[in-house]
Amino acid sequence: MQLRYNVRLYPSPPQRQALARAFGCARTVYNDGLRARQQARAHGLPYVSDADLSKQVITAAKTTPERAWLGEVSAVVLQQALADLNTAFRNFFASVSGRRKGPKIAAPRFRSKRDSRQAIRFTKNACFSITAGGRLRLPKIGDVDVRWSRDLPSEPSSVTVVKDASGRYFASFVVQTSDEPLPETASEVGIDLGLAHFAVLSDGRKIDNPRFLRRAERRLKKAQQALSRKAKGSANRKKAVVKVARAHAKVADARRDFAHKLSTQIIRENQAVYVEDLCVKGLARTRLAKSVHDAGWGRFTAMLAYKAARYGRALVKIDRWFPSSKKCGACGVVAESMPLDVRTWTCACGAVHNRDVNAAINILAAGRAERLNAYGGSVRPAA
Repeated sequence: MQLRYNVRLYPSPPQRQALARAFGCARTVYNDGLRARQQARAHGLPYVSDADLSKQVITAAKTTPERAWLGEVSAVVLQQALADLNTAFRNFFASVSGRRKGPKIAAPRFRSKRDSRQAIRFTKNACFSITAGGRLRLPKIGDVDVRWSRDLPSEPSSVTVVKDASGRYFASFVVQTSDEPLPETASEVGIDLGLAHFAVLSDGRKIDNPRFLRRAERRLKKAQQALSRKAKGSANRKKAVVKVARAHAKVADARRDFAHKLSTQIIRENQAVYVEDLCVKGLARTRLAKSVHDAGWGRFTAMLAYKAARYGRALVKIDRWFPSSKKCGACGVVAESMPLDVRTWTCACGAVHNRDVNAAINILAAGRAERLNAYGGSVRPAA
């Protein structure tokens, strides 16, 4: 399994200048390649192949006075920027033709130096390495200080250097990891995700919703108001922009940390995890959009998926149309309607249900049935 390990970088001022130069060169090559293909299409010419595009926007461009400064950065950075463009075009064509499942992918767009995220990628061809002192050695940039939070499980195949909106630098290593199955346990759990509580488990436990964005709204509002009062183009406005970005970064970091800790705990404690396959994108179009985004259900379920695969656990997603809240966990009768303001209800059989706990119990039962339905058996039984 391939995983990404992110660590914080602390480049020196000269190294920041070299990274900014590399960001700009990679962005220029990407935009030149996109422009060349758009112009070829506008003039009715054939699609420019990957090899011809590389010769045009990198090899030939370096010999011109307008693009001679492309030689100041590693050639691998430029090639990887062009590889990203080629991947974007292939994904777009596959989405348009229907070969790629899922939501439609838009055509590649031009990159801007004002984008909140700038990134360059180094592969093994670039000869990046980790020195004996724990620094990250990058070609034509130097040895960059790294804050190691954990050791890499194997030698990385590539590293992506990222600068976020708040001015922080990160190194994202791609490493190959082996599965680490945990000791088997008989415990299984169903999870009902919500807003009143982030998660309600089938054993009755309720995980409070931390509401990181709601708690930070006052601080964010002050930072945004200070930004609105700064003159456009001034140095103080640039400082205020960074201050707003740092406030949002703190919220995102806290949400990510919460999702990591909770998903790891659930995977370690249970052999099988059952969760509802929510349409987060659809819920984000409702009046609850801010609360839905603040909860971060999509990131949490994605973490459950890859951790279950790595540690030998089972993760089963239940159909989103399954009436988990309206179905009685005792007799199985489905209520005709169940408004959101109804948190406790009584079934005709006399059972009194907490809406969220009952939904988690139903998700657990449905997940077990789905998992055991011809699980490991033959399609046609023997005569």
